[in-house]
Amino acid sequence: MSDRVLAVLVTIGFSAIGVVGDYFLKLASQHATPLRSAWFYVGFGVYASTAFGWVFVMRHLKLATVGVVYSISMIVLLTAVGAIGFKESLTFREVAGLILAILSLYLLMRFA
Repeated sequence: MSDRVLAVLVTIGFSAIGVVGDYFLKLASQHATPLRSAWFYVGFGVYASTAFGWVFVMRHLKLATVGVVYSISMIVLLTAVGAIGFKESLTFREVAGLILAILSLYLLMRFA
């Protein structure tokens, strides 16, 4: 496996870790004092845990590519957590947007 492919996979993995952090921040937001909630500190710690790995990723991918891969991964994963974990509904336009986001990632990786 090339370093570039590994860097893309690590970026997607960091997106998943970020989603876990966002999940805990969402739980914290449901408290009267979110910044004092234990969930806030767990979410913060999860985010901070990825800092060292970003150095590897940025050595092997352009920042624009990292941004697109990370953003689209986050969008898809956060949508799944919202729909499954928090029972949030999706409109047709949101589903169409997700499909277009995934298509854009495919095009970026194919022609980059």
